[in-house]
Amino acid sequence: MMSNIQQAYELAKKQFADIGVDTEQALVLLDKLPISMHCWQGDDVGGFEQGAGALSGGIQATGNYPGKARTPQELRADLDKAISLIPGKKRLNLHASYLEADHKVDRNEIKPEHFASWVAWAKINNMGLDFNPTYFSHPLSTEATLSHSNKEIRDFWIEHGKACRKISEYFGKELGTASVMNIWIPDGSKDLVVDKFAPRQRLVDALDAIIAEKIDPKYHLDAVESKLFGIGVESYTVGSNEFYTSYAVSRGTALCLDAGHFHPTEVISDKISAVMPFIQHLLLHVSRPVRWDSDHVVLLDDETQAIASEIIRNQLFDRVHIGLDFFDASINRIAAWVIGTRNMQKALLRALLEPTQELRDLENTRDFGSRLALLEEQKSLPWQAVWDMYCERHNVSVGRRWLDEVRNYEKAVLSQRS
Repeated sequence: MMSNIQQAYELAKKQFADIGVDTEQALVLLDKLPISMHCWQGDDVGGFEQGAGALSGGIQATGNYPGKARTPQELRADLDKAISLIPGKKRLNLHASYLEADHKVDRNEIKPEHFASWVAWAKINNMGLDFNPTYFSHPLSTEATLSHSNKEIRDFWIEHGKACRKISEYFGKELGTASVMNIWIPDGSKDLVVDKFAPRQRLVDALDAIIAEKIDPKYHLDAVESKLFGIGVESYTVGSNEFYTSYAVSRGTALCLDAGHFHPTEVISDKISAVMPFIQHLLLHVSRPVRWDSDHVVLLDDETQAIASEIIRNQLFDRVHIGLDFFDASINRIAAWVIGTRNMQKALLRALLEPTQELRDLENTRDFGSRLALLEEQKSLPWQAVWDMYCERHNVSVGRRWLDEVRNYEKAVLSQRS
């Protein structure tokens, strides 16, 4: 006898077949689309450096929900719980500040050995790792980093970038999947700037120095990320969108588009097709900005859906790398991971269940009324039944039942952390 989930799926499967969509093929494709979960949701972007300073660089994790991870072991345990509640293919995105060492290791001295435990964990979980140099929360990042006018400080951060590339390459070699290493810096100015050119020229030269050594793309990909502004750098950001788009195109790196790093009325879903003719790889940081780069937990909202639809409609499976970037310290952090990651997966599934060719045909014949009608009818089709089947096949909780597991873990584990 079929379960309720199976019965609902069979009915949904027939409904989608009636519009020319194969649900089984959609689930096969969904399994090939990894989501890179960000480690920093679990500890409010704290990291594990000895003697680390306060969070800086215009970054804020607001809230004080109890139970945040205090050690690498606790963070990995929390990640284990989160990924057990998320179906499909996953990766983990690490910052350099999450190194492990029994003594203080400065940013320009980090080595692959400081991340060996993360690699061992990734192997157990059959996950790839992505990486980020950490250009904030350091005594030498208070004024600027790669664009600093002081050569000694600039060189320090160049060495940090070079060291991080070797770690990223190490991840790729050990795990058999390329690590995407993303460079973001907080450099900018609170108030008016007279010479905007010189810092940007210094940044060009610094980035060129960092990526000068060629690394096999089988193991490592470089990406660069822009930002409109940050707290304390409201008037001028060295690494603007125009700067990094130009850099990525001219140097052959990947470009990173963060959903929160633009004007409130700008959306990165519209930028995907604008940049892909000029670059080979695109990194996405899917987030939810509320009036500014607030990094709220990702919802299954219009923009998340539009991002997923752009990837699927244009078959950018091997060229677009999907990462998440949010950190909410006001709610259970494991719940935040699960909500955000599952929502991104749901958006991808809904895009895979779209009768895209039929919609293209209507568009090409300028039948825009029918196009709009079918786009709206698509929203009420039973995609949820397909999602439930996907979860069941991956042996993860269906529907809201995952929340019970999070609550039990909070009671048994998180509540014991002072």
